Formats: sequence, C-alpha cells, structure tokens
Amino acid sequence: MKTVCLGGGPAGLYFAILTKKARPADEVVVFERNREGDTFGFGVVFSDRTLDGLEQADPPVHRAISEAFAHWDDIEIHAKGAVHRSTGHGFAGLSRRTMLRILEARARELGVELRTGVDFDGHGRLADGTDACAGADLVVVGDGVNSAYREAHADAFRPDIQLRPNWFVWLGTTFPYEAFTFHFKEAAAGLFQVHAYRFEEGGSTFIVECHEDVFRRSGLDVHDEAATVAYLEGVFAEELAGHRLIPNRSMWRRFPVVRNGSWRAGNAVLLGDAAHTAHFSIGSGTKLALEDALSLREALDGATTSDGVVDVDAGLDAYEKGRRPVVDSLQRAAQVSLEWFEDTQRHLQHDDLTFAFSLLTRSLRVTHQNLRLRDPQLVDRVDAHFEAASAKQLGAPLPPRSDGKRAPRPPMFVPFRARDLVLPNRVAVSPMCMYSAEDGTVDDWHLVHLGSRAVGGAGLVLAEMTDVSRDGRISPGCAGMYEPRHVGAWRRIADFVHRHTESKIGLQIGHAGRKGATREPWFGPEVPLEEGAWPLIAASALPFSPVHQVPRAMTRADMDEVLRDHVRAAEMAIEAGFDWLELHVAHGYLLATFLSPLTNVREDEYGGSVESRLRYPLEVFRAVRAAWPAERPMSVRLSASDWAPGGIEPSDVIAIARAFHAAGVDLIDVSSAGTVSTQRPAYGRVWQLPLSDRIRNEAGVPTMAVGNFSSFADVNGALAAQRADLCLLARAQLFDPYWVQHAAAAQGYALPWPKPYGVLAHYNFRFE
Repeated sequence: MKTVCLGGGPAGLYFAILTKKARPADEVVVFERNREGDTFGFGVVFSDRTLDGLEQADPPVHRAISEAFAHWDDIEIHAKGAVHRSTGHGFAGLSRRTMLRILEARARELGVELRTGVDFDGHGRLADGTDACAGADLVVVGDGVNSAYREAHADAFRPDIQLRPNWFVWLGTTFPYEAFTFHFKEAAAGLFQVHAYRFEEGGSTFIVECHEDVFRRSGLDVHDEAATVAYLEGVFAEELAGHRLIPNRSMWRRFPVVRNGSWRAGNAVLLGDAAHTAHFSIGSGTKLALEDALSLREALDGATTSDGVVDVDAGLDAYEKGRRPVVDSLQRAAQVSLEWFEDTQRHLQHDDLTFAFSLLTRSLRVTHQNLRLRDPQLVDRVDAHFEAASAKQLGAPLPPRSDGKRAPRPPMFVPFRARDLVLPNRVAVSPMCMYSAEDGTVDDWHLVHLGSRAVGGAGLVLAEMTDVSRDGRISPGCAGMYEPRHVGAWRRIADFVHRHTESKIGLQIGHAGRKGATREPWFGPEVPLEEGAWPLIAASALPFSPVHQVPRAMTRADMDEVLRDHVRAAEMAIEAGFDWLELHVAHGYLLATFLSPLTNVREDEYGGSVESRLRYPLEVFRAVRAAWPAERPMSVRLSASDWAPGGIEPSDVIAIARAFHAAGVDLIDVSSAGTVSTQRPAYGRVWQLPLSDRIRNEAGVPTMAVGNFSSFADVNGALAAQRADLCLLARAQLFDPYWVQHAAAAQGYALPWPKPYGVLAHYNFRFE
C-alpha cells in the first residue's frame, strides 16, 4: 500500500511514523514545502497530559519530545495594576523546530521517504509537473491552515473559514518566563494583550493580540516586521526588562476558524489545521494534529483484513465518525476562549480578582471545582470575595453557615436579592413544559413535579410556560392561567412550596403564537394537530415550518386582546401566591416573533429596526409590570441567538435587554434558539453561558443562565466569574429532584432539609 502525505508538519509526519511502524512494507512518502528544519513560529504548548495517549503509539517519539519539554505549573496574570498567580496547572513548552526535528529523524529511521523543499499545488502536482499522488492508495493532507488541496477540492470538503476580528502577531523573546504569562497593557492606541511562555532555555513565545480598531490606530497595518518589533518593545519595555523581541515571519494576521463539511474527498483525508483549527489561547493545535494522526491510523487498522488489506473507504469513514465529535467539543471550547479575548474590554470592568478567575475559566473546560483541585487557596479567595460582594447586594451581612464552618460558601449557596425577595441560593429550576394539564388546569403531577424540586433545595422554582389564553397554548395539554379554576390549582402548588420549603416559586406566562396547536411532544417534535386545531397569530403571516399552519399577522385589535390576556394572567398569579413572574419572549413564541427579523417582516411601526420590532413586546411587559406588585421581581426570557443566518444580532440583543431593564425588568433569563425550524444550534455543555455573559456584562443587566448545566462546578464557575447571577437547571433536576441537596453534600456544605426529612440528621444520615 502506498501512502502520500502532503505536508510535513506534525500531523503528516506523525501519521507517516505510525504507518511505517505498523506496516513496514508500505511505501510512505512525505512532501513538505519548507526545507528540513525550517519552520515559522517559536514554541508550542501542551498540558502535562497531552502526550499520555501517544506514549504507547510510539515510545521513542514520546520520550524524545518529553525530554525536550520546558515544564511549569503556574499561570500569571498581569492586569489592572495587579498580578495574580495560580498554580497546579502543569504545562509544557517545546520548540516547534525541535519537535519537527524529532519527528523527521524518527520518520527517516523507520524508512519514511521525506521530500522537503518541494512545492506542490492543490492537486498534488509538483513544480516539474509530476503528480505526487500518482499511485497512492491514501493521500493524507496536512498542508496547514491555508491548505491549497482543501481549496482545490472545496466541493468535496465544503470548507467554512471564518476570520475573527482580533489581530495577532507571533514573536519570540529571550525573556525567561517562569509561568504561562498574560499581560493586559493599555497603550496610546488601546489595549494589547500578550500570551507568553517559555519553550526552551533562553527562548519564549510572545504572542500579541489586539482588537482591529487598536491595530489600525497603532499604524502597524503596514505589516512591517521591524516596525512591529520596535513598537511592541516600546509598549512592553517594562515587562520585557531589557530583553528583545525576535521576529520569524512575524506578520500580523487574523485567526482563521477552519471547519469542513467533510474531511475526506475520495482517498484523500484532511488532518490538523487543514481540517480544523483551535485558537492559540487553549494551545491545542499541535495536540489536535498528533491525535488526528493517531486516530486515523487506528481507524485504518480497524478496517484492515487478516491478510493486511486496508479498506480505505471504510477506514476514512470510521475515522471521521469517531474523531469529529472530539474535535467539535474542543473547537467549542476554543471558540469560547477566543471570544473571551475578543471581549477583553468587557471583562476588564470586573475587579482584578474576578477578572483573573474569569480568564482562568474562560474556555469553560477549567471549572470552579477543577481549579480548586489545582489551586485551593486561590479559589477560597475568589469565593470569599464573591460572598463579600453579595453581602453588599443583599444590603446586610450574610447569615453564618448553618454548619458553623468559617470557610466561604460555594457561590451557588450565597443568597440573592431581587427587589424585596431574597432567594436562599442561586440555583433555579428552569421552566419545563409538562403537557399534562386539562384545559389549562394543573393537577397532582405538577404538584409533585414542582414540589419535589423545592424540597430538593432549589432557591427558585419556575413553573412551566403557562398560557394566557386557550388559543395561546402550544398543545391541548399545556398549563394555563386564563380561567378562574386555574388560580386554585396553582395556589395549591404555591402553598405547598411556601409551607414546606425555603424555596420561592415563580410563574412564566406566555403565548405560543405560530408554534401553537401542536400535539404533545411524545407524539413527535412539534407535530401539528390534525383535529381540533385553533387559529394561530404571529407578528407576520409566516408558518414555523412548511407543515405548520400559516398564522394570521396580528392586527392592533389582536395586540390589545393579547396584552389584556397577559395582564389578566399576572393578576391571577398574584391571587395564586407566586413570588416571581416571568414573561416569555423567546423560542419563537408569539412575543418573540416580533423580535427576530426572521419572523417579523411587518412594514408598520412594529417591524423594521430593532427598536420597532421591540415596540409591542415592551408594551406587553410594561402593562404586566404595572399590574405585578412593585416589591416582587419580574424577569423576561429572551432568545439571545436564533442560530440561523439573518437572525437576531448580538447588538440587537444588547439593545433589547437594556430596553427591558429600563422598563423595570429585574433579570433577563438568557436562552436561545427555537425561532425557526432551520436552526443549527451548537449544543454542548453550558453552551448558552457566553450569551448570558454578554448580556450581563455588556448590557449591564442581571441574568439567569440556562443551557446544559450538569455539575455544581459549572454553576459555581458561572457565578464566581460573574457570567450570570442565577443558574437554571432543567434536565439535571429532572434526573435528580434533589440535585441541589446532593451538590451541597458533595461540597461539604450543610443545606437544611424540610423538617420531615431533617429529622434524619439526628441519626447522622447524609445523602451522597
């Protein structure tokens, strides 16, 4: 079997090594444009655990790379005139040139044919017209982020490349960094930020990043290496302490986020940066390349018959199927980290300790608990600081811990005040439709569902979307607040929560709009009713999908009626004894259809600009806020992204959040999606938390965050970094109604139980 590797970077070289080791008789040829040992850049960075999975694959490479590492444990953050140092992180730096020499030497030792200093085009043709891929059974394409092969075969690979707004330049220095170091420095042109680390004795990487407007103001857009070095040596003269900056093809550029619809075209497969990129702030580009090579080799070995014949098609399919979820997960983390650095000015409004914690946990992969294991003293400082800030928000000292311990509370157990209401902790039950009401009337199912989560310790229990009219229901089984009998049914639940727990209870009111008249979801997602459907209304006469009923565009009379329905529901919620009220303006339901340009094509005063699209939802909110008691809090659930082209913009969301806040909203419940059936959300762990962060810290409005919180570490991290004020959990608390109590026990925090259960404490009973 013949394998050709186009590109002699880490991906191509390592795959060649693994292939020649596994199949010595195979012909393996690597073509590389650079001459042997020639490369751009300086060092690469790994975590201590990066190469664990590679040790067994080829011990000589693993040993040589490990012996060349420069190790450190600390991260140092210089910002806002303060320095914060965090330990226990376990990093290793390595010269890129050293790594390539190790891989090249090992490849030659095994019999790989290396052809360096050889140019090739996007079809694998060499300068003399020779086809480098002639006779190849497998073509491994690792020719980098600007892959010519990928572009020449774009129809098959379907590349999606996004250039990010920040500019960066990769430099070296002789400054001997003892920690992975971040500098945030204001210059005449604006804020510059540095990612620096030592990769060998006397050599450190020094990456400088800035926003585009800073880059333009600096005058560095002439792309002159000498000018860049002189300018940045001036900006960071104090930090460099007499050491010089060293260029090496150090041109300013924007980071390209590379994704591909497919990683293969026939017998060719993309590896490394040609297939995907991960921002340098998480240091995973080389890690991804090496692991790509290992995964591809394993997939091909799995598609090899007993007599040594490789089914290349099956192997490449297995490789992409198995590898893509891992890469997608890491790219999501890299994207969150990348966006954190793009929004540094927003984070700098925090105090220096919160800023440092936010930076350390920016990718959401390092959690509050994970950081505690690495650096418990730092996390204790962060938690104590969070308690002190919360005491100011409460307007009174925090009560002592019930267990008498002096350690600061975990952030999730710090009380929160909204108007006159004080929540005992910051974990809420997210509204979850049960589709189990009878003409809007809730019953014992809802009592057990909501009551058990309150007994389980949630600070706030938000009842499901409760419709303000019969025609406002999603399905025939949806809860309502439009008939007198609904009040008593809800009061029974609210009374239970108040009588037996410390939790507070809220009601979410809304109108389904064009997503109404569907069957309960156990018949399938959003299946329209075949019989008994009611007429639908929306901002515009656009159906949710081709199979859904076309709604009527709302008239002024419709708007007046729906507004009155919302006010009536709020008044009934007061009578039922709810502590909190939430207005549903998300997920493509009625009020949300006004906000998104995908669902609002009106040409009157309620369509067009974001201010006009916002007009009617604000009318409803103001009317409901006026009916709701002034001392009780009110929130609004918003979809902060439609996850579809042409949808709501981040700037729109900021304007909307600020407008609701000015009208009297206490918190924005930040969700997303649900607007159109063609959406493509990037689901994942705490996937919507960055949306909450943006609204809270750019719009300046308190938020509740939602979206696949599954651990107390996620909750504590979101709160301590001030990405949200409350965290809403849905599926986690469906799986475990006592999730909050169990989270308390796992953290050694004594959370009181209701009296019937609390008696068990006398017998040293503990849920774990």
